[in-house]
Amino acid sequence: MPADVERILEEVRVIASSSGERKELFQRIADYLRKNGNYRWVGLYDVDHAVGLVKNIVWSGPEAPSYPIFPLTKGLTGSAISFRKTVNVGDVAADPRYLTALGSTRSEIIVPVFDSSKEKVIGTIDVESERENAFNAKAQSVLELVSDALRLLWSN
Repeated sequence: MPADVERILEEVRVIASSSGERKELFQRIADYLRKNGNYRWVGLYDVDHAVGLVKNIVWSGPEAPSYPIFPLTKGLTGSAISFRKTVNVGDVAADPRYLTALGSTRSEIIVPVFDSSKEKVIGTIDVESERENAFNAKAQSVLELVSDALRLLWSN
C-alpha cells in the first residue's frame, strides 16, 4: 500500500479511536477527508433501515446538504445501498438518480459503510466536486479503505 494511503488510513483510525462524542469524531473525520483529498464537500450519513431513511450526521464544506434526510431508495445513495457498492458518477447532470445536495455539484462518489458481516450498509461517505470526473480509481480505492477503517465508529 502506498505510504500516502497508509498515512490517510492511520490518521482516520486515530481520529475514530479518539475520545469524544460520536458527532464530534465524525466531524473531525469529514473535515480531515475534505482537507486531505482537497474535496469541496464531504458528508457522512447514517442508514436507518428500520425507518427507511438516510440521515446526515455531519458535513464539511460550503453549505449544508439540500436533503439532510431522505428515503434510502432515493438518489445515488439509494443505489449504493441497494447494490451494496460504491457509486462514482462523473457527471451528475446526466444521471437521473442524482438527488441534489449542492446545486453546483458536477461529480459525486458515494461509498457504503458495511456492518461487521459486510452484508448490510449502515452508513455512507458522500464526496462531491464542482468538477466533472473528479474521482479517479485511486480516490475511490482510498475512500473504500476509509469506509472499512470507520466501520466500528458507525457501529457505536
